[in-house]
Amino acid sequence: MASARNADQNALLAALPSKEQKRILGYLKPAALSLGDILCEPGKTIERIYFPLTALISLLTVVDDKPLEVGMIGREGVLGIPLAFGVKHSPVRALVQGAGLALTMPTPVFLREFKRSPPLQGKVLGFANELMLQIGLSAACNRFHPVTARLARWLLMTRDRVGSDEFRLTHKFLADMLGVRRAGVTIAASGLQRGGVIEYSWGRVRILNERKLEATACSCYEMGRGIYKREQSRANRNP
Repeated sequence: MASARNADQNALLAALPSKEQKRILGYLKPAALSLGDILCEPGKTIERIYFPLTALISLLTVVDDKPLEVGMIGREGVLGIPLAFGVKHSPVRALVQGAGLALTMPTPVFLREFKRSPPLQGKVLGFANELMLQIGLSAACNRFHPVTARLARWLLMTRDRVGSDEFRLTHKFLADMLGVRRAGVTIAASGLQRGGVIEYSWGRVRILNERKLEATACSCYEMGRGIYKREQSRANRNP
């Protein structure tokens, strides 16, 4: 059974009134998510929802079998937002970008609890609004900004959500996230490494100079960080 300590690792769950939180935790089970796990596919029924604790989930839109990241969900939110609007099919692919833990429950249980809990409704719908803002910002960023700036933004967004300056990734994974060829990612990552901004080897990256990385990132990072901080603050306010 999930514990209150687990819930504290997810801002949305932690923000629920204790009575609501205790009841909902009784239906949640911990799940270990591995890098590359696919939790749902476009057009497929959403069978489970996930509250990330230490895991990080990418939302990918897939066009002609080519994926592009449009959103990211970490410990601030929940995967399964369409259910809150009466939609049972996923519009995106949900891919585990960072291995870790999450709390999960079947869709029918979530729908029942969502219907009976105004506090849960408020937190989930509030996160949905922030997620839509993030998706819109990602679309503009992918269209207008160069690869190196987008890579710096992505690394910082990941750092914010996993709470660590070091995490696992590969060039292929980054290429899929950014919607570019692996060669483009290699050039951008090599430039950051030569500049002493990051250290990259054996499928892991470590941020060495946060200030330089923030200076390299496009303006979308600061805008997106505002969204992320606002979501955390909103989630932490009990109704």
